[in-house]
Amino acid sequence: MSNSMHFLFILITCFFVVPGYGNNVPGSVSLNSLTFDKIVPKHKAVLVKFDEPYPYGEKQDHFKEVAKRSSSQPDLLVAQVGIQDYGDKENSDLGERFGVVKDDYPVLKLFLQGEAEPIDFTSDYNSGEILAFVSEKSGLWVGNEHCLEEFDELARKFVKADEKERDALLEEAKKKKEKVEGEADQKSAAIYIAVMKKIKEKGDEFPVTEKQRVKKVLDGKVSAEKKAQFQARLNILAGFIAAAGKAKDEL
Repeated sequence: MSNSMHFLFILITCFFVVPGYGNNVPGSVSLNSLTFDKIVPKHKAVLVKFDEPYPYGEKQDHFKEVAKRSSSQPDLLVAQVGIQDYGDKENSDLGERFGVVKDDYPVLKLFLQGEAEPIDFTSDYNSGEILAFVSEKSGLWVGNEHCLEEFDELARKFVKADEKERDALLEEAKKKKEKVEGEADQKSAAIYIAVMKKIKEKGDEFPVTEKQRVKKVLDGKVSAEKKAQFQARLNILAGFIAAAGKAKDEL
């Protein structure tokens, strides 16, 4: 399917399926029992959120950010299925079909074209880890705020590499940083390099332990500026963590 035809298909999809869901999210489409199998197989990757019909709160905010960030990736569709447990119990058949339990809402599943079963998202429910999960499992880059595509690729290679290869990748990252334009991207590149150095120094578990440390800091009182800096670090760490998880799966 050409890019223009693919874009037209997405527009038509949005027009016909969005009205069926109570909480519309820009960048996502709503699916139901009648449209699910017509829409999902048409895309290389579809991230589906199974949830109550009118979700709200912090997790919904993270989903909105995922939908927004994913909108520039033409081969990825972000979708929602609102499941009613009352009245006509709309879409409850989809919940049963994919083993979705109400107590687990919201449930995210990634459907890849040609694959019989979806992949469950099981990490911390935040936009950084969700986007890193989608990128890692689908092979489609979906960058979160502060993330750089070239450096995410280096991170994926780095976590799988031996010590000698890591030295070479670290040097490559330093050279790439010299060509990065813009103060914000320069700061992001510096974080990637710092994480690589810390992995070499402290071991492969560093991204996870550092994520836990940063989250504790964010739970305290921090200025808006510091909060933004720590969030950038979390988003970049998520790429390393997702790549490490995939590397373990491949062993």
